[in-house]
Amino acid sequence: MRLGGLAAASVGIVAVAGAAAGGPPGRWVQAASMPEARTEVAVAALNGRIFVVGGFGGSGALLEYDTAADRWRQRAAPPANLNHAGAVVLGDRLYVVGGYTESWQPVASTLIYDPGADQWRTGPPLPTARGALAVAVLDGRIHAVGGAGPGRRNTAAHEVYDPAADRWTGLAPLPTPRDHHAAAVVDGRLYVVGGRVDGSYARNLAVNEEYDPRTNRWRARAPLPTPRSGIAAVTLADKVFVFGGEAPAGTFDQVEAYEPSTDAWTAWAPMPTARHGLGAAVVGRRIFVISGGPTPGGSSSRANEVLMP
Repeated sequence: MRLGGLAAASVGIVAVAGAAAGGPPGRWVQAASMPEARTEVAVAALNGRIFVVGGFGGSGALLEYDTAADRWRQRAAPPANLNHAGAVVLGDRLYVVGGYTESWQPVASTLIYDPGADQWRTGPPLPTARGALAVAVLDGRIHAVGGAGPGRRNTAAHEVYDPAADRWTGLAPLPTPRDHHAAAVVDGRLYVVGGRVDGSYARNLAVNEEYDPRTNRWRARAPLPTPRSGIAAVTLADKVFVFGGEAPAGTFDQVEAYEPSTDAWTAWAPMPTARHGLGAAVVGRRIFVISGGPTPGGSSSRANEVLMP
């Protein structure tokens, strides 16, 4: 772990860090910085474009990043300016689930964005209002797992949205209730990693729990090597990559990848900018790690750094 400091913004994609001989794998490059600094954002990718929604700081507008052109533009603002929400893409729509209002009230909203029309609509609410939750798409349905509700108290809620039925239903609860964790899917199973207890990053967790939709059961897997919260996670090449995080002493630049087939973790080249409250998305074989705070708490950044595995 190291205290974060935002690298100088650059125009175009340039190399900022590479794997040293015999060191951890992966190479980092810098892409076009966000037009405004934010933290505690929700991020998802669709058709080569990455959407950044909500968070602290900035205008509240939806930001769209064209990965081919290395260019940002502003799109229609969502119906509510939320932070600590979850975002996924299902079909050709962006879904923004849960989160907190600016006054730290947890919400149960499901906001649905149509990129072609640049319009938002409201979907059915979550059964359990919460922020700092984790979301992922598994078998064509959205899973919303854990988070914190009123009083920043953790919930074990595990609810799934079926687009065909246009409704949320409950599933087996998360064994370890937590918030500021992350979720990703590999080979038809859901992995929920890291996080913290009742909103306190002095109580970070290394927990890694796997959900099997065929049995509606959870089991413990190899723990995250570096306990942390305020993280982001994505799936690439049948591995779950986990980025960043925070603790009282500072922010994390760690990148660790979990391979379910071996139940083992591997360290990758660290992020150029240590931060928390960040988002991550995969386009092709590149992982874009965007926004986040370089110091614990309410700091923010315009960071847009790309891991080239």
